[in-house]
Amino acid sequence: MPGTGTIVNVVLVIIGSAIGLMMKKAIPERLKTSMVQSLALATMTIGLTGIITASCTAAGGKIESSYIIMMVVCMAIGTFIGEMINIDKRLENMGAYFEKKFSADSSSTFAQGFVTASLVFCVGSMAILGSLNDGILHDPTILVTKSLLDMIMSVVFASTLGVGVMFSVVTIIIYQGLITLCASLISPFLTGVVISQMSFIGSILIMGIGFNFLYKPVLKLANMLPAMFLPLLWYMAQSLVGRFF
Repeated sequence: MPGTGTIVNVVLVIIGSAIGLMMKKAIPERLKTSMVQSLALATMTIGLTGIITASCTAAGGKIESSYIIMMVVCMAIGTFIGEMINIDKRLENMGAYFEKKFSADSSSTFAQGFVTASLVFCVGSMAILGSLNDGILHDPTILVTKSLLDMIMSVVFASTLGVGVMFSVVTIIIYQGLITLCASLISPFLTGVVISQMSFIGSILIMGIGFNFLYKPVLKLANMLPAMFLPLLWYMAQSLVGRFF
């Protein structure tokens, strides 16, 4: 059944968040600080690994980088679009709404946990490819694998950032659910190059998440999200124009 992978993802993130919340009270503040710092370094390493994998190739004993100009252009245009829409503020407002309606935890980290977890769980090639496989082939394997990783991350996130992490499942449902529903329409445009370009930009955003952990939320990463989808939109526009000319 299409959507099975997303359902599994949601359930495991809720379980992981619940475990993290139970651990939160038992963890001293000093240890929480150290955990956040180590998580920041781990997140930045994941992002850096993704950047190298998506944009660097070894040829003739040398490492060559690709898509650099594309990345700069997409980041500039995508951030402009994101700032105009103000995605970051909208996500924060959504987090504040959930906090007011469903949470007795008035911690200032609620919105940070919600936004951070939403970005980590949704930015990356596994979310895209897994949702496509689930929608087209009815194969949730990639999303189930991603779900296990997300569960581990949600334990750590929730133990440091609180219950806002659990509510990130709403973003997972909307994001992965839309891709799954639209899979048959967009899959012809998701070539290897397009996926690599999207993963390149997504990995930069993941590095930014690690940076925000170390230096408070100084980067409005949600406002940069449109940059990740510009390679796909550009390729779709090229393909559609090519059909008429």
